[in-house]
Amino acid sequence: MKKSTILLYLLLWLFSSHFAFCQPRGGGMKKANTENISRKWLDVPYAKLSVSQKLDIYLPNEGEGNFPVIISIHGGAFKFGDKADGQLNPMLEGLKRGYAVVSINYRLSGEAIYPAQIQDVKAAIRFIRANAKTYKLNPDKIATWGGSAGGNLSAMAGTSADVAALEDLSLGNEKVSSRVQAVVAWFPPIDFNTMDLQFKASGKGKADHDAADSPESLLIGKKITEAKDLVKVANPTTYISKDEPAFFIQHGTEDRLVPTEQSIDFAKELEKTLGSEKVTLKLLKGANHGGSEFETTENLNLVFTFLDKYLK
Repeated sequence: MKKSTILLYLLLWLFSSHFAFCQPRGGGMKKANTENISRKWLDVPYAKLSVSQKLDIYLPNEGEGNFPVIISIHGGAFKFGDKADGQLNPMLEGLKRGYAVVSINYRLSGEAIYPAQIQDVKAAIRFIRANAKTYKLNPDKIATWGGSAGGNLSAMAGTSADVAALEDLSLGNEKVSSRVQAVVAWFPPIDFNTMDLQFKASGKGKADHDAADSPESLLIGKKITEAKDLVKVANPTTYISKDEPAFFIQHGTEDRLVPTEQSIDFAKELEKTLGSEKVTLKLLKGANHGGSEFETTENLNLVFTFLDKYLK
């Protein structure tokens, strides 16, 4: 798809966008334990359009910086989740390894349809880079890391750095780049149009993503089977170019919410352009959609070895 066509679809999409009351953020998930982190800034606005546009900054308790940055992007079907919930816990392990961790909120699908979510992520990246000196951050060493919906947005931040149609520069710091240096994506939905076909083939999950009330349909504001071009706009694969950062992708082989094939196919497409040296795909045998397998010391060591390679 040509970038001019992408822009046209986005303009038509935005004209038809609708806003509603925001979905509850927490989703009942227990908060991450951050009490022992002495250097932190909470609920920092990175833009002024929505109360959702806030982030939390955590620094290691020791060290002067400037610290490489992990941007944590929470999941929750694009309609719930919060920057301070338990999804943050694996990212916070980075504090022990010399990383700053920035956890962001973004507009959920109950408040605004796509591309508001990736526009918020990009605005947060620009804010972090523009204010790096204030918070002892390294503006040249930034990675995104998210699971599920957050995995999609993490991947999108990696592949769409130069796609102007997905930036809302009115959100601030318009002269600052939103490019990142590395991407970690856990069990991400990538191509919404293929999810039900993949589940029907594997028999591992319920083929209900094509429904009008699915998270994916709610995200784009229309039943995805009636909006294939808009779904393509929300697919990180659409924007792959030779200038992408390195990717570390993980998915459980028994995922019953997002087909494992989403990550397999995405990695293949990345490798076609970037080569195998910049794309790592690790399938966790027997793991479902997230879970303890992703947060073991052994697995987190793999993630941080990857991040160290590109951020240190």
